[in-house]
Amino acid sequence: MTAYVPDRVELIPLPDNQVSFQVDGLEATRWHFDPKYPRPFFYPFNGPSGGTLTRMGHPGAQNHDHHRSIWFAHHKVNGLNFWAEGTGTAIRQKYWYRYRDGEKAAVMASVLGWYDAEGKEIMEQDLVAATIPLENGEHLLEIQITMRPAAGREKVVLDQTNFGFLAVRVAKTLSHTFGGGQLTSSEGLVGEEAIFGKPARWMDYSGPVPTGTGPGRGTTTEGITYFDHPENPRYPTAWHVRSDGWMGAAFCLAEAHTITSDTPLTLRYLLHAHGGGYDPDRAASVADDFAQRRGFEIAKSKQPHRQFEVWRLGEKPAAEE
Repeated sequence: MTAYVPDRVELIPLPDNQVSFQVDGLEATRWHFDPKYPRPFFYPFNGPSGGTLTRMGHPGAQNHDHHRSIWFAHHKVNGLNFWAEGTGTAIRQKYWYRYRDGEKAAVMASVLGWYDAEGKEIMEQDLVAATIPLENGEHLLEIQITMRPAAGREKVVLDQTNFGFLAVRVAKTLSHTFGGGQLTSSEGLVGEEAIFGKPARWMDYSGPVPTGTGPGRGTTTEGITYFDHPENPRYPTAWHVRSDGWMGAAFCLAEAHTITSDTPLTLRYLLHAHGGGYDPDRAASVADDFAQRRGFEIAKSKQPHRQFEVWRLGEKPAAEE
């Protein structure tokens, strides 16, 4: 009898509505979707050394607790504030389509609902998130989101704003203001003042990460590179960035966008947890690979004991044809 060998990359559902994304038994990131939070998020997002490269909340401002590591939000959807807390709006995971482990990647597909203060659904969002291991403990988090009006609604208006959709709050030590980090764009610009509002193919935040324990603990240099995909509308995106430690692809910075049931909006992004400082040649190589990878599709499965499947476009298994 052949011995069972577990997949290298796994998704482990955990209590309290969490899913751990693991590579070789070590956690790369974790998805939190408990309804006690106003919106779901990924935390931690670990670097090659094992420490998290992201943070919950702002290091110096108590009114930024909505900055939960890596999260989805938008300042105004049909005039409703889905960015700040205390507005009554909420984003909830309605159900998951598929958790799929593998040797080269683990893929989670789920559906989220965006709700007003009365609990009425305004917008529906498909989410596909894939963890892809690289060498030397590095990994990628590939994200694809598709937004459409909720059932019974003809359209959704995403108002003009620099807040939304996918935001990243980096660890304190990576930030320029509170740590020893540096913010760099694909165009070679450095720092908030030079980068804010400018288009770029990717954005990088790199800096020191504490290692070890005790009084003699040291640091290593790691970072996050955040990529826009060439197939996204408005590519290359404009960026909302801050020296205090956060970055977001600002899809609606210049103008609003209307989504209808016939014209859903799909956006693809990639986060690279890397060792060492920012390397533009390495970033360009990762960007090229991302550009060549096809997106995901979600469909009903023909396999027994499985309701849905998620594949890359054009890579449907023979059993599902």
